[in-house]
Amino acid sequence: MIVGLEGILQERGADFVVIKAGFFSVQVYMPTSMIAQLGDVGCPVSLHTHLQVKENGLALYGFTSAQGLELFKDLISVSGVGPKTALALLSVFSPEQLVSAIVDGNVKLLSQAPGLGKKTAERIVLELKGKLERSWGEVSSLALLQDDADVVAALVNLGYSLREATNAVSSIAGSSDLSLEEKIKLALRQLASV
Repeated sequence: MIVGLEGILQERGADFVVIKAGFFSVQVYMPTSMIAQLGDVGCPVSLHTHLQVKENGLALYGFTSAQGLELFKDLISVSGVGPKTALALLSVFSPEQLVSAIVDGNVKLLSQAPGLGKKTAERIVLELKGKLERSWGEVSSLALLQDDADVVAALVNLGYSLREATNAVSSIAGSSDLSLEEKIKLALRQLASV
């Protein structure tokens, strides 16, 4: 089993990187948010990996943190959730935001990720809520509240990506006493300042 990979970043793709490790160049699929955390082409990288053996070949999935890897493994253990869906979730949510959404049962927010329907989001919450509560404990203050899902949905409907909307709403955390309209205005200001 390949559990880690160190080498030089040789190439970036939309959802993968190529790492030169010794005499080999290895294609590693990653969440887009974690690809963005890697340095420039030619920089050394170190990844936590998961090797998946399928009938039509092998696929290697990489993560910049052990938490990201463990959350990926938890997600693909859910019936109906494959690696592509798990990567999509980890591309738009940080591990803390994703765990918070699952623990809070925020199906509305989860189902906005590309390729994830409401029934699959409900299954993820049902199968992982208790496990993640035990293993993660208290999630960070960057996590989204149930009410913030409406703000994220409004921003996505205005044309922002789910990741941009999630980050903007996270930045206005602690504004639970504001109305929906006020939260949307604050989030739009945050997005305009970036």
